[in-house]
Amino acid sequence: MNNRIPQLIALAVAIGIFFAYVSPTWSGTIATTKSAIASDDKALSAASEYAAQQNELADARNNIDTTDLARLTTLLPDSVDNVVLILDLNALSARSGLLLSNIDVMKSDAKSSNSIGALPATGVSPVGSIDLSLSAIGTYDAFRAFLTGVEKSARLLDIRDLVVKGSDTGSYVYKMTLRLYWLR
Repeated sequence: MNNRIPQLIALAVAIGIFFAYVSPTWSGTIATTKSAIASDDKALSAASEYAAQQNELADARNNIDTTDLARLTTLLPDSVDNVVLILDLNALSARSGLLLSNIDVMKSDAKSSNSIGALPATGVSPVGSIDLSLSAIGTYDAFRAFLTGVEKSARLLDIRDLVVKGSDTGSYVYKMTLRLYWLR
């Protein structure tokens, strides 16, 4: 019987250590650490997938012909360059025989326009717009030539409003609002 007392005491101490230290440590901090490691592994795999997709998109962009990319940048520039746009419109009006008398730049809200292709999930469109108010004087043929030039322009422009005031001399006063689009 004397031989069993130290074994029973050792068993009781082992059971006490298990329930007092090992079990709480294993189910508490170690389990939390394991779940954090699993979460970090998921984030690491998502980051590696993102990097692979980013490299794939960069390769696809590098494979685009530079002239096509330049044309696309002209169509939808990444910033509003009012000076270049006004100079282009002035040159177009001079070629068509229309005299521009007033150009005003107004901000517009592309989110309020009901445009097809908007991104409703985020609520913010990647395309911004700006309105230009123009006043011009000229004949109807000059105005048609100007509109043809706007239509064939490499820049994406919409004519939003048009008001024509007639006269007896054959020259008309045109007031129009153009909308210019740009990439945010």
